[in-house]
Amino acid sequence: MSGLTIPFTGLKKQYNNLRTEILDATDEVLRSGQLMNGNYTAEFENWLAKKNRQKYAVTCHSGTHALEIIAGYYADSQVVNKPRAIVPSLTFAATANAFMRAGWEVYFADTDKYGVLDPRTIPVELSFQAVVAVGLYGAGIRHLDDANRWPRLALTNNHIYIEDGAQHWLADNCRRESHACAISFDPMKNLACYGNGGAVVTNDLNLVEYARAWREHGKSNHAHIGTNSRMSEIDCAQMMVKTKYIDQWQQRRKEIATYWIERLKKNHIRCLIDDKNFEGHAFHKFVIDVDNRDVLKQNLLIKKVETRVHYKEPLHEIGVFRQCDGPSI
Repeated sequence: MSGLTIPFTGLKKQYNNLRTEILDATDEVLRSGQLMNGNYTAEFENWLAKKNRQKYAVTCHSGTHALEIIAGYYADSQVVNKPRAIVPSLTFAATANAFMRAGWEVYFADTDKYGVLDPRTIPVELSFQAVVAVGLYGAGIRHLDDANRWPRLALTNNHIYIEDGAQHWLADNCRRESHACAISFDPMKNLACYGNGGAVVTNDLNLVEYARAWREHGKSNHAHIGTNSRMSEIDCAQMMVKTKYIDQWQQRRKEIATYWIERLKKNHIRCLIDDKNFEGHAFHKFVIDVDNRDVLKQNLLIKKVETRVHYKEPLHEIGVFRQCDGPSI
């Protein structure tokens, strides 16, 4: 046991458990000669739409591209020259990058202790066109009907509500109340691809048509600029194997989280999953809040337990994002 390392991910173990099914699915696609836009792509998109209780899903190369599709589509729909989107200050850079690249002005809002955008920190007088919600580490997001939080922003039907669901899309029993949600199948996600992969899920048919054209160079009529952004048939076939197990995996994540929450509580260690958000959580990451973080990390490394520190700094304090308005530094 002294030589045992507890890795940060279990990707190797997962593959070994699914190896026969994954290789069979891969072989079937390769033998068919249909490597793009085939039955597995359609099947996976249908599964995604149904899982998210939406009418449509469009796969693309990555979760980042899914965000760029959504940001570009809604930027085109705005009457103001430079629309403003409210984005959490604590999230992965892709969230802000996608909207800034599409011409949006980004306002960084603070998050609560769970890593979820907190509208109470946004000036009431602030003019904006979109809210981009992120459920950091898999936390279920607060929806627009939360009477204690959202009404102070006077949200109307003219406001756009977007989810960067890369970490939380499996939370809240996949309940979508947004206009569109971007999903990532990065290898670090709960439902992971063996490379890159992403999707847009929505009830908006116009967005679907925009997304399908965007991922294939703007075809068929080139009404908008596009690029090459597709998941392959192999990707989708392999993902269909994993869809059979995702609910089982989520239940196992919940059981493991329960085990550690109880033990950490006895040792007075703060966990970002607690009684208030446990049932709605996707358990994408298990995050604790401790004093002397770096000392603990080093001690765990000595014990051969791998850990990582996510988002050391909020976005508005680094690089190009300093130009954006947001919480005071």
